[in-house]
Amino acid sequence: MDALALVIIVAAVASAACWLLSLITRDTSWVDRAWSIVPVVYVWIFAADALASGLDATRLVIMAVLVTAWGVRLTFNFARKGGYTGNEDYRWAILRGRLPAWLFQVFNLLFIVAFQMTLLVLITLPADVALRSPAPFTAWDAVFAVLFVALLIGETIADQQQWNFHQRKKAAGGTLGDGFLTEGLFRYSRHPNFFFEQAQWWVFYAIGATAAVASGAGFMGGAVNASIIGPVLLTALFIGSTIFTESISASRHPAYAEYQRRTSMIVPWPPRRSAPRSSSPVH
Repeated sequence: MDALALVIIVAAVASAACWLLSLITRDTSWVDRAWSIVPVVYVWIFAADALASGLDATRLVIMAVLVTAWGVRLTFNFARKGGYTGNEDYRWAILRGRLPAWLFQVFNLLFIVAFQMTLLVLITLPADVALRSPAPFTAWDAVFAVLFVALLIGETIADQQQWNFHQRKKAAGGTLGDGFLTEGLFRYSRHPNFFFEQAQWWVFYAIGATAAVASGAGFMGGAVNASIIGPVLLTALFIGSTIFTESISASRHPAYAEYQRRTSMIVPWPPRRSAPRSSSPVH
């Protein structure tokens, strides 16, 4: 069976399972639990196809190993926050309270399950491009692989800093500083972990594009190919999700507006200077 066809079948089964479980348990976080797992399965399907076909699978095996490392790290971080113990993402609970029950279920089926599970296939399609472009491993592949690892390390650091902050906040009785993290990587980005997450999948796309170019494809169809839809939609999803998440944070923490004013939303950037305090008029 064609690797892409097998990936689509696995994705369809996983999507149906997530949807049915969300109805049975009244918990819409099943896609969140699958998020760090199914892409690993998909990329290994592409790699296994290359190995079984007797092709030079160096690039695809490296892509699979990189995505596996990504999945292990994300699964660990999700698990330690209680993601696999039945805790629903707080954002879905808030959204459920804002929408009529029937409309939320439409949103659950079409966006939470159908769109996001489709997206998890789309972001792995550079592996399909690499499978269909069996060129030798190049220096550019090595550069992008190293960059992927560097971004993975950056996301690990950001998540650890956030974990440490929330542990300190918990130990302090639920109140610490302004209520949110503004130090470390979070001094330069309000969501550095989101930046590193998205950047890894853009680099993953670049590895697939490298294979296409090395196989003789030009700029269009090679460097820029149809699999770019994955990282594009992932970036759009993160931006939309971040805006929604920040609307909740701003409603909970009065100081968050100033943090938004001085700190880049996603891309790390030197912070702006704090607004000067107005002085009392002289009488």
